[in-house]
Amino acid sequence: MRCLGIDYGTKRLGLAHGDDLGVATPLPALTDANEAARWAKLGELIKQRHITDLVLGYPYNMDGSAGFKAKEVDAFAAKLKAAFGLPVHLVDETLTSSEAESSIAKKDRRGVRDSGLVDSRAACLILQDFLDQKHPPQIPHQD
Repeated sequence: MRCLGIDYGTKRLGLAHGDDLGVATPLPALTDANEAARWAKLGELIKQRHITDLVLGYPYNMDGSAGFKAKEVDAFAAKLKAAFGLPVHLVDETLTSSEAESSIAKKDRRGVRDSGLVDSRAACLILQDFLDQKHPPQIPHQD
């Protein structure tokens, strides 16, 4: 399994990669102002990395209901599936952006927002949640 984690946004796509080792690694975000350019780069990345599964953050509210962006993400998921013919797994992205942002020093946060660093770190958290469900950590057996 070769997964691409995606933190969807209308301006940026945060990205992360993971495989059967079960470790998610952030990739540079797609930040092109032109949506068609972002889409083309996404397709190139999927092809280059031989991606088999797409893992997309899904915006649930704290009460478990679908968030206000859920319809946008549903449409994006359908577009991904139609364009690439790959399984699209939806994973709860609750608090991933704030967790990702908190990993950056406060003095640096304003400057990195447009770079997509926060988005790719959020994609990494989303993908790691998915990988952890597929490959739970093994606890050594103690006698």
